[in-house]
Amino acid sequence: MNETLARALEHAETTRVVEVGRGVLADAGRTIGGTLLADGGPVLLVADERTWAAAGAVVAERLREVGAEVVEPMIFPGSPTLYAAYEHCVEIKQRLVATGALGVAVGSGTLNDLVKLASGELGQPYAVVGTAASMDGYTGFGAPMTRDGVKITMPCPAPLAVVFDLDVVADAPAPMAASGYGDLSAKLPGGADWLIADAVGVDPLNELAWGLVQGGVREALSRPAELAAGVPEAFEGLCSGLVLSGLAMQVARGTRPASGAEHYFSHLWELDHLGAELDPPLSHGFKVAIGTLAMCAFYERFLARDVAGVDVEAVVAAWPTWKEIAADIRATMSGPLVEKGLTETREKYVDAEGLRRRVERLVAAWPSLKGELAAQVVPAKELQGMLARAGAPSRPEDIGLTAAAVKATFPRAMYYRSRYTVLDVARELGWFDDLVEEVFAPGGLWT
Repeated sequence: MNETLARALEHAETTRVVEVGRGVLADAGRTIGGTLLADGGPVLLVADERTWAAAGAVVAERLREVGAEVVEPMIFPGSPTLYAAYEHCVEIKQRLVATGALGVAVGSGTLNDLVKLASGELGQPYAVVGTAASMDGYTGFGAPMTRDGVKITMPCPAPLAVVFDLDVVADAPAPMAASGYGDLSAKLPGGADWLIADAVGVDPLNELAWGLVQGGVREALSRPAELAAGVPEAFEGLCSGLVLSGLAMQVARGTRPASGAEHYFSHLWELDHLGAELDPPLSHGFKVAIGTLAMCAFYERFLARDVAGVDVEAVVAAWPTWKEIAADIRATMSGPLVEKGLTETREKYVDAEGLRRRVERLVAAWPSLKGELAAQVVPAKELQGMLARAGAPSRPEDIGLTAAAVKATFPRAMYYRSRYTVLDVARELGWFDDLVEEVFAPGGLWT
């Protein structure tokens, strides 16, 4: 990973140092002190009771050993689970201002996001010591946050330094690694979506960002049973994959390298508050796992079709007007999602001539593109077994859904974002409804 990581850090927007390995916590003082605290000043550690015990106390000791001033830490209760609520961000921001300190998050997703946003709003850098391989947001920009009862992603820079000790993350609760595994598996169909968008001229590939994510993702996903068993060596690929995914987003200045349509399922279920009443709440990676399986199954059905034989003129003649699509969005979405669906879908909608150009490009690219897509996407049944061995959800019931509920999410996912995916291709070719039916036909993945 060293050479790949060096290339990523050279082009990353914010992050300058990443340490992933066994025992790297012992050097956390030098790692953080030499980057975040290079110009001196105090540091504020932010943790909860569990992450303080796992790593926070050691980090504080190591920082003091290198001469850093460590102010009284902020330690949130370990139970109930801390939420990424904006009021907690405000608390952290107030403490940072009062102490004149720079923040160091010690924890996983929520703690990282809270310190990231608090620091970003103050215009100052921060560092993170990851305690679980639960998501790819450690090195990513932006922080998902609940504010005024609504969950949104608020803009803020990525960390300056990241420390990821494999012994610490291997000791974290097993569902956290399973969540990270689910999040990383999304890079397979997400990557396929980017290949399609590139082929039709909608969203060109960024070769460096592509390589950072896709170069090691299969290796990172290759040891699911060992991850579930807490074998530290098995975590190197997973942790590296998650870190590189976040760095790829910095390189590309966007989230395209790390997500495609599979993430829209998760976002929609989050808006439906799926699993929010649980403690801990249903994780992002668990929801993404089911969205990823749904999209892999969809890709299998799509790749079984004869794209090269498409009658372009017939496709163009059947293309709905914007007025017709807008009516379907209003019938498909509800509440505030109606306006969001209209805005996002209008951005990627093209007229008949624009559609003709897209479809002609797709047909011309198909002889080589089909093989690339087939190699990119793992067969759904195979991925289902991998997720199950990692302890991640592999059936809708594992996250409190039914197959019918997942099926009903497909059209909502198509309209949810302006990002171009295979769902849009299927809609433009007039295949969307039939392909969804095929995914859920008897003998399919979940029937």
